[in-house]
Amino acid sequence: MSAALPEQPAVLSLGTPRLLAGLDRAARLDRSAHLSVHGSLPRHTEEQLTALAEAVALRGRGGAGFPFAQKLRAVGRMAQRRSARPAVVVNGCEGDPACRKDAVLLGRAPHLVLDGALLAAAALGAGSVVVGVTRATAEASVREALAERGLTDRHGRPGRGLSVRARVVRLPERLVSGESSALLRAADGGPPLPPGRHGRASQDGLSGAPTLLSNAETYAQLALAARLGAEGYAAAGTPGEPGTVLLTVSGAVPQPQVVEVPGGVPLASVLTACGAAPAPQAVLTGGYHGAWLDAATAAAAPVSYEGLAARGGALGAGAVLPLPADTCPLGETVRVAHWLAAESAGQCGPCRLGLPTLAGALADVTAGGGQGALEAVREAAGAVRGRGACGHPDGAARFVLSALSAFTDDLAAHVLGAGCGRPTAGVLPLPPSGGPDAVTGAPRRVERLAVDWTLCKGHGLCADLLPQLVRTGPDGYPALADAGVPDHLRGRAQRAVRRCPALALRLDKER
Repeated sequence: MSAALPEQPAVLSLGTPRLLAGLDRAARLDRSAHLSVHGSLPRHTEEQLTALAEAVALRGRGGAGFPFAQKLRAVGRMAQRRSARPAVVVNGCEGDPACRKDAVLLGRAPHLVLDGALLAAAALGAGSVVVGVTRATAEASVREALAERGLTDRHGRPGRGLSVRARVVRLPERLVSGESSALLRAADGGPPLPPGRHGRASQDGLSGAPTLLSNAETYAQLALAARLGAEGYAAAGTPGEPGTVLLTVSGAVPQPQVVEVPGGVPLASVLTACGAAPAPQAVLTGGYHGAWLDAATAAAAPVSYEGLAARGGALGAGAVLPLPADTCPLGETVRVAHWLAAESAGQCGPCRLGLPTLAGALADVTAGGGQGALEAVREAAGAVRGRGACGHPDGAARFVLSALSAFTDDLAAHVLGAGCGRPTAGVLPLPPSGGPDAVTGAPRRVERLAVDWTLCKGHGLCADLLPQLVRTGPDGYPALADAGVPDHLRGRAQRAVRRCPALALRLDKER
């Protein structure tokens, strides 16, 4: 299996760096170095800040790409209507294993992110700023940055004549931790899981207050726009999508990198600058909730929301992964699909049961299951879309279905013949199943489910207890996911082992 991405990859800028300015000279910009590089931050009223965000067409950089000005306006109106002090929340919880851009910002340029959050807080008259993180480096960096500014959860600097409190919230390193409603629940002391209902943070967010919630890069971009002004900000990028974009480039490259590029540059130029092979067989855009592009389409695609979407891709959370020619693309997709299934919060039936079914059906296709297995993939994808408490099932379905469109020749070889003949090299990064625990520091137990087939009677109880990793195959016997047992599922896995009527299921240590 491929190694996980480093928490702090190397950085690279195509053109003049903005977000990454100064990082070629310092491992981390403290408050003094930050001001030396970026200068002081001008103040803006709510009206001025909303107009600025609208003028530079600022969109959320966490995946959905929602217009930031609309969020600002909605929070301001709701706060005024309810006579309530709003809150500002920074989502730095990158749950996608292929993304590290926010980790780099929070770990190395935290004051740029805080500038944007505090600028918005002052404009809105917010009472609190919360920064959500999942990794120790980001947590330590943000805490140090808050201390440099004299900000705590008890008091803070004046904002429109009021004080603002600021704190950091640490969530588990899981995909669902990056879902906005999961972050809000965790910040209020609840479980870091999406609630069972859809809601809007602008209406009912942190502790019930109208809340401006966006990801770390979005706030950093806001701070840049405030300093540069609309005209200066638009000196890079395209007229429709001005400014720069942060990408995490991994996969078939010599080393993973976080790259800052002007919006609209050719994706092929980015890959060349990162040392990718001239002709990858495909490129995954937007991360594991994104979409595959075949080689020809990727070669002509620009790095922009509209440019990628028009070609079936996605900018998403900014992850870009070229795939080499010597690995099975469907096998790579199966590995990630199994991981996505195991990352379900386990709350919604279509997600808890549907995603393992989707991953298993795709595995059946790869193993030569024929046209029936292919139809099962499409049926499973359709069954989960639009039916979850968060966007996880939709993103997983989009990722899998895009593989069917991008890898038509390989799909035909697996469905109609003996397969593509290539092994699955494990190029796409997934979290390590070993190494130190993120919280305790103790070595993780690296385990994988296994079945003693001489004992198994096909009772199916294991599939009922642990659908994220076990499903019932066409023959009535368990089919195990080709994945290690994630930490958050270890308890369920142990329960499934204990309750197996034939004592056929076990947990083996990975070698």
